[in-house]
Amino acid sequence: MTVPEIQVREILAFDEVTKASLVSILVRVVGDGAAVGFLAPLDPNEAEAYWARLPRADARVIVATVGGTVVGTAQVHLAGQSNGQHRAEIAKVLVDPAWQRQGIGRAVIAHAEEVARRHGRTTLVLDTREGDPSNRLYRSSGWREIGRIPEYARSSSGELHATVIYAKWDEPIP
Repeated sequence: MTVPEIQVREILAFDEVTKASLVSILVRVVGDGAAVGFLAPLDPNEAEAYWARLPRADARVIVATVGGTVVGTAQVHLAGQSNGQHRAEIAKVLVDPAWQRQGIGRAVIAHAEEVARRHGRTTLVLDTREGDPSNRLYRSSGWREIGRIPEYARSSSGELHATVIYAKWDEPIP
């Protein structure tokens, strides 16, 4: 089996095809139960309204494509506070369900980290629902678990779930 060539880049504006792909991915991952701030079933109009607010100067968008088709995304939210110019949050790491477990998530996370560092961000944080497969991905990508918040996110069934908080930071030079 040939491993697909994954192209990952930051985009500064969406064309209609990219936006439609991102809407579709968001609707499908939420439908599959992902805890990314929305409840299933996600109305495509709500997903479109979400993407209409991006990208922006403080919320950078990363996309992964295979053969020109958008298959994954992540965001880099740059802290705007004067005491937080060194930090960013990695958010909305989404991979089209048909492309999961093929290195897309790892590729968009790595690129998001590069974008954050290009903006001078040396402390990075992210969170994910306890028990989700994304926990393995983040740990294997060098992220450190730094805590948990119980009853943080509500699922479509109404159940409350804990979130796991991860961080990465540049180590001081000895």
